[in-house]
Amino acid sequence: MAPGTRVRSSTARIPFLLALSSALALVAGCGTDSGSGGGGAPADGGKPVVVVTTTWEGAFAKAAGAQDVKVIVPQSVHHAPDYDPKPSDLAAVAGADFVLYAPFEPYAAKIKEAAGSKAELVEVDLDNDADKVKAEVTRLGKLFGTEDAAAKWTADFDTEYGRVAKEVRAAWPGGRSPAVVSQVFSAWSAKLAGATTVGTYGPEAVTPAQLAELSAKKPALVLDNAHMSTGTVLPDSGARQVQIVNYPGNDLDLLPVYRNAGTELKKAMGKAGAAG
Repeated sequence: MAPGTRVRSSTARIPFLLALSSALALVAGCGTDSGSGGGGAPADGGKPVVVVTTTWEGAFAKAAGAQDVKVIVPQSVHHAPDYDPKPSDLAAVAGADFVLYAPFEPYAAKIKEAAGSKAELVEVDLDNDADKVKAEVTRLGKLFGTEDAAAKWTADFDTEYGRVAKEVRAAWPGGRSPAVVSQVFSAWSAKLAGATTVGTYGPEAVTPAQLAELSAKKPALVLDNAHMSTGTVLPDSGARQVQIVNYPGNDLDLLPVYRNAGTELKKAMGKAGAAG
């Protein structure tokens, strides 16, 4: 399972399947533009048309050099697997060169099949860990034929990531790396902060045994996942909980995710230092 994933019953999938069936008639006659919809980068060297399931994949695609990016799931939907695609979504897929999705979004392949698209379906490892992000952006740049743009973004990312990390680490309480407990999909923010991870939890709910074990580690901070938070993770432990946002905004810019995380981490560290 992955960020934002919730288990859905077969009954809950019925509206989705009906949406696909009803949309077939609308997209069956949709042709594709010249140089698009054939799978892979356009043979004429044009810009690839990329359809992504969420803004997260969209930010990876934009970072890799894609300029024509269509997002299917609105940013307001925190649990992407719960989204039921509209006929217009399927029409967009029908004209795509690439369709990007994450493993926890099971409808992606069905969207492509229903739309009759010849687009290349690309699974993306959605993780904001700096090394993984750069690896994925580089890989996508090669697929899109936009290696130069991907390389430039990666260089800019290294500079900005280093700046944010330096600022956060300068805010360590008492000048020492804080002990943190992190939700498994927020671990990248602990790395950004140079924090000492003493435990992790999720994506399942924290059990009483885990609660006791994690509280005994006496963390200064709990780095929670804003997209699947279950409330205060370690109540009465004295740890300050920080909401970490993984998904970029509608501008598909991944860098603000790191800047915003850095801001929240500095605030929490300042309060932790004052309390100490």
